[in-house]
Amino acid sequence: MLKYNFRYIVFISLIVFALISCNGEQKGEPKTKEIELIPEDIVEMSSDQIKLANIETGTIETRPMSGSLKVSGTVTVAPQSLATVCMPMGGFVKSTTLMPGNAVRQGQILAILENQMFIDIQQGYLEAKNKLEYAEAEFVRHSELYKDDVYSQKNVQQVTADYKILKAEVKGLEQKLALIGINPSNLHEENISSSVPLVSPISGYVKAVNVNIGKFVAPSDVLFEIVNSDNLFLELVLFDKDADKVAAGQQIHFFINNETEQHLAVIYQTGKSISTDKTYKVYASVRDVCKNVLPGMYVNAIIRASSNKVNALPSDAVVRFDEKYYIFVFDKNKQENGKPFTEYKIIEVQTGVTEGGYTEVILPDDLDLQTAKVVIKGAYNLLSAKKNAGEMSCS
Repeated sequence: MLKYNFRYIVFISLIVFALISCNGEQKGEPKTKEIELIPEDIVEMSSDQIKLANIETGTIETRPMSGSLKVSGTVTVAPQSLATVCMPMGGFVKSTTLMPGNAVRQGQILAILENQMFIDIQQGYLEAKNKLEYAEAEFVRHSELYKDDVYSQKNVQQVTADYKILKAEVKGLEQKLALIGINPSNLHEENISSSVPLVSPISGYVKAVNVNIGKFVAPSDVLFEIVNSDNLFLELVLFDKDADKVAAGQQIHFFINNETEQHLAVIYQTGKSISTDKTYKVYASVRDVCKNVLPGMYVNAIIRASSNKVNALPSDAVVRFDEKYYIFVFDKNKQENGKPFTEYKIIEVQTGVTEGGYTEVILPDDLDLQTAKVVIKGAYNLLSAKKNAGEMSCS
């Protein structure tokens, strides 16, 4: 009887163990749950998150925008307003009274130079001139006698050749005298001098003085630099992407150093090529007469670009990330577990001028400008949600 009871208890225990095992397997089975995959260019927000991020949408506007370009450059002068003064034959500096910054007028004496060669050229000119007078008389006399068959053709040819050689020699010496600043018509035997004046070719002010008394200067040495600052212009550097925004006749307001005084210039010429560093040069003439604006100064300038109607959005609607610009556009509303959600699509754009709180945007061709609802407030909050997935993501 005891053996029977023991078998019965074991049998019942096995049945209970089997039932518990079956129930355990059923409870341990994983429940399947659908997971939504959100595209990389989509940001999903709940209604509470939209309120918290202060998100508002608006439409793309077409606005007339002239815009302004902030550029930099330097003050310079035209080549005809800058003179580098040298002495073509060199010499010793006998005297000079100029200092950098002195005003000079065209034809004013800058320095007196001495050289033995000056005497030789003057002496040679006067000798050749006297010989030429005799040779010219002989040429006329022989020509008349040849007509009367008194002299042979050979004699006339020799006299003619001598006359022409002397004539060429005199002309050459006249040019040398003019080169060193001596007027041949005023030169005669009594006023031969070892010194000649060096005069200013233009009016302006002395930018540099590279001489002192007693110094020997070679023909290639720069003795003085003269600058005429009456006709200054600006050489400005723009990026190639802004080349179509400037044209001749546009006004420029510029500032020098850290001054607040505004100066006016007008574009008279734009560059015709792009440099290897992708820059573009613009030249403008300075219209104001300003004593404190001098060649070589660094300037900051503002160019008023031409007015055009462009697609524009409030500047807050355009966000920047990794050197690129983006906007967010409403994509769709949806329900998840009975809760409302909104999806916004991130779209890369190109930007143009900014003016009055609006920024020009160049949009993709497939974007419908009429129906697109663009996030005009809270765009940076959406960008944060996109960059920091999980912090503002939907749960």
